Amino acid sequence: MNTICQSCGMPLDFMELRGTEKDGRKSDDYCMYCYKDGHFIYECTMQQMIDLCVPHMANGEESFTHETAEEYLKALLPSLKRWNKQTEK
Repeated sequence: MNTICQSCGMPLDFMELRGTEKDGRKSDDYCMYCYKDGHFIYECTMQQMIDLCVPHMANGEESFTHETAEEYLKALLPSLKRWNKQTEK
C-alpha cells in the first residue's frame, strides 16, 4: 500500500482519503480526489495536475509557497505511478 497518492502526491495517512476501485474497495494507490470507481476523476496532463494542486498546497498547513509547491510537484510527479507510465510511452 502506498503512503502517498500515485497521481497527486497527497499523503494517504487515513483510509477515508483513499479513492475507490470499481468494486468499491479502497484504492492502494490513489486518493479520493484523483480516483473514484476505478477511474481517474481528472483526465489531465501532469502540468495540469501540478496547476490544480499548487493552490491547495500553498494554502495548506505546510510551509509551501506557490513557487516551492510547484518545484516540489515537478520533482515528485514524474516518479509516481500515474505519470511514470505516461512518460514510458
